[in-house]
Amino acid sequence: MTPDTIDFQIMWNRLIAVVEEQATTLIRTAFSTSVREAGDLSAGLFDRQGRMMAQAVTGTPGHVNAMAESVGHFVREIGPQSIFEGDVYLTNDPWMGTGHLHDITVVTPVFRKGVQVGFFASTAHVVDIGGRGFGPDGREVYEEGLLIPISKFVERGTVNDMLIRIVRANVRTPDQTVGDLYSLAACNAAGDRRLHAMLDEFGIDDLDGLSDFIMTASRAATEAAIAAVPRGTYRNTMTVDGFEVPVEMVVTLEALGDRIRADFTGTSGMSTYGVNVPEVYTRAYACYALKCAIAPEVPNNAGSLAPFEITAPEGSILAARRPAPVSVRHVLGHLVPDVVLGALHAALPGTVPAEGASALWNIQISARASDPDSGLPGAEILMFNSGGTGARPALDGLSATAFPSGVSTMSVEATEHVGPIIVWRKDLRPGSGGAGATRGGFGQVIEIGARDGYDLWFNAMFDRVDHPARGRDGGKPGASGRVELSDGTKLRSKGRQQIAGGHRLRLSLPGGGGYGDPLARDSRAIAADLEAGLIDAETAAKVYGWQGPRD
Repeated sequence: MTPDTIDFQIMWNRLIAVVEEQATTLIRTAFSTSVREAGDLSAGLFDRQGRMMAQAVTGTPGHVNAMAESVGHFVREIGPQSIFEGDVYLTNDPWMGTGHLHDITVVTPVFRKGVQVGFFASTAHVVDIGGRGFGPDGREVYEEGLLIPISKFVERGTVNDMLIRIVRANVRTPDQTVGDLYSLAACNAAGDRRLHAMLDEFGIDDLDGLSDFIMTASRAATEAAIAAVPRGTYRNTMTVDGFEVPVEMVVTLEALGDRIRADFTGTSGMSTYGVNVPEVYTRAYACYALKCAIAPEVPNNAGSLAPFEITAPEGSILAARRPAPVSVRHVLGHLVPDVVLGALHAALPGTVPAEGASALWNIQISARASDPDSGLPGAEILMFNSGGTGARPALDGLSATAFPSGVSTMSVEATEHVGPIIVWRKDLRPGSGGAGATRGGFGQVIEIGARDGYDLWFNAMFDRVDHPARGRDGGKPGASGRVELSDGTKLRSKGRQQIAGGHRLRLSLPGGGGYGDPLARDSRAIAADLEAGLIDAETAAKVYGWQGPRD
């Protein structure tokens, strides 16, 4: 049977279900809370050329769009002559994967009746990969942990025992890290089973025709959406905290009718610390921003991503060269959409949100026994936390929400379960959303302390402390973030530090910028924020011109 257009459309829809089950399997089997609780992962199906055909809705743009490139590296490095049925490959090379060592990408070839027809791939963030731990203090990638080049995890069904032993010998959480490797392989296997069931149902033995249909349709739909963007050149700059000095992020967009170019020439050079971003991660988040604003309804695949051309000068902080430290590349990477959307605003006014907190306020905590002879075990604890998003043209920003990463926040209960810490406080931060006709989302306040018998160190990797999210079209900036002890002692926003005995760490997360003139805000919205305690009466009167409810 030769499939027709209707068959291909049905199969395309079925593929989304296949890769979503792939992702669900990873969530259910993962050892790390970053995957199991937060969904910091990606899953997808690729044709035999390494082109991404479908991606799971569950996952992060940084993983998904970077993985779209990384499978091509696997195809090239392994070589067609060395791809066998029963194989599984992996890497965490930042320049071949998703930008830092903590993400493991696993690729599994798909065979149908003895012929290789495609690949399943998945990525997950592991809590520990050795080295200094998840933080920005490293001066070279060699300090940041174990780098695994593209390797065979399984060959013809036999696990590479030496690779497992090397991983176990280099990480603080060997059972957890190795367990996640097996979880990634298992999720690819789940996708493989579902794909074969679909191919059996439709009576076909390869993916070539379906892949060509998906690529052609997706590219055409994206190009049609781009055609609605007024042709021209648009530029935006944004200053963010960086590490040792502030970072200037610069982008120039060219709308060319059937494609858009984004060029980051003018952006600051590399840092001497681990906030550098490999270009693959910059491309991932720049593409995401453009696609969200211009072609949000087109499924994400190699075809729909192709019309977006992203470049950054090699050696800039957004195209870091080996062996630059890149451990917390997400801090600047998550801010890439803000600078891109700021440029796009000039082309499509009334479309994109104001700037938000954007970069996750991840925190890696090392818990160690106060008395080394006590026998109490140590632990590595990872928390994902989010500030407020920028206000939208017609809606308020979202509070304590991860945009652009899209990950969930781990629950307090799950976090406390994996290590000897207590989360004493976790609530919205009043007044942190930037004022506007629509206001920015609120950040949150979090307090963390050690359980009896333990000392805590943490790796700070926070931004928007010195340079808050800017409002748009007359909207006010969101509140800056703060990092301090419970007694008010100010701490650094980046780097490894100790939580002194008897104190708690207090994180005040930044808010999103506002949109439009605050004096134009609906009185009912002001009243609702007052009633909820999210703004005070002084702010309502002074900033919003509040004079009480209006009929």
